[in-house]
Amino acid sequence: MQQIAEPWLILSLGGSSVLLGLDGFAMNAPAWVLTLLGGMLADSRDKRKIIFTFQSIQMLFTGILVLLILTGTIRIWMIIAVSVVVGITDALSMPAFQSIVPSIVEQKQIGTAIALNSTQFNLSRVLGPAIAGIVLARFGAAWCFGGNTLSYVPLILTAYWIQPIHKPSPRFEIKSGGPWFKEIANIGRQRTLRGALLTVLVTGVFCAPLITFCPVLVRDVHHSDALHFGQAIAAFGIGGMLGATGILALEGRIDRVKLTSGFAIAYGILILGVALNPSLTALSWLLVLCGAAMTASNTSANSILQFTAHDRVRGRTASLYMLAMRGGLSVGNLVTGITISYLGIRVAFLINGILAVLIQTWIVMNWAPRETAATAPAAKR
Repeated sequence: MQQIAEPWLILSLGGSSVLLGLDGFAMNAPAWVLTLLGGMLADSRDKRKIIFTFQSIQMLFTGILVLLILTGTIRIWMIIAVSVVVGITDALSMPAFQSIVPSIVEQKQIGTAIALNSTQFNLSRVLGPAIAGIVLARFGAAWCFGGNTLSYVPLILTAYWIQPIHKPSPRFEIKSGGPWFKEIANIGRQRTLRGALLTVLVTGVFCAPLITFCPVLVRDVHHSDALHFGQAIAAFGIGGMLGATGILALEGRIDRVKLTSGFAIAYGILILGVALNPSLTALSWLLVLCGAAMTASNTSANSILQFTAHDRVRGRTASLYMLAMRGGLSVGNLVTGITISYLGIRVAFLINGILAVLIQTWIVMNWAPRETAATAPAAKR
């Protein structure tokens, strides 16, 4: 709900596409500095306490935004400042959030668990915008921010409820026990993992800004309102659910490298379609496909990383995934926002789509085709 209300609120306060990009940058840029630290915390501390602490801070600052809106003292710089806080707490807690999933299921269920985790995330992208579009239009942004504030309560309670199981497996390839930077370097040196991380990074830089600038697309190109913006984001979420469900159905049947790279290239092609599309109705269908492609690609890449990661560096592996995804998005938001201000949103998306397809094609051409424990179908293991 806040994802719908925040950009629309910035625009209603007189903000531009540059400020939208700056807000997105502020929320994702801390990933470049703090995500690896978050991975180290996830590997050395109780993941549940990490999630509880930093998500509680997020809830507090989201609540502050509600008070600022209700009192009429809200300013754009305040929204961006809260985005910085959210970005910092996300960078420190998301590696724990990602790496706790494989630790609460059996080894053979990791791929399915990651896909289910992606499904619930995209379910929120369907329900939240669908509700927010109506609430924002009828009651205002404060109610959307208030709903988001309340949504932290079950997450925080769940952080205490779940019980991870600790069963280190000798099958993993990465050796652990050395200095943290050497262990991270070991992860980066493996060709399969490097390919997965690069794919996520490129998708984050060139394709993910689609959601950040969707309100500009809906308002300025298709001349519509917040209700249609909510419907557009909900369409993206529906696509995300379809992509996650598809990965569940394909788990163990198709090579994960092919899934990751194939859907990443498809996502770039779909960005080109969004740039050239003249219809608001067609935009919703394109966003469904975009959501499916992004989720399928990122979920497959995450599965590759989590299958290969040693238990003791699973948090750091998750931090590299978050660094590629959120860090790439921060750069993409800033650069795309500037490009839109000079060339317009259609040209900006055309440039992003072309670069995404070309670079992703280069990555897949240089990605190791050999099967590993992370990429081989389950039936062969």
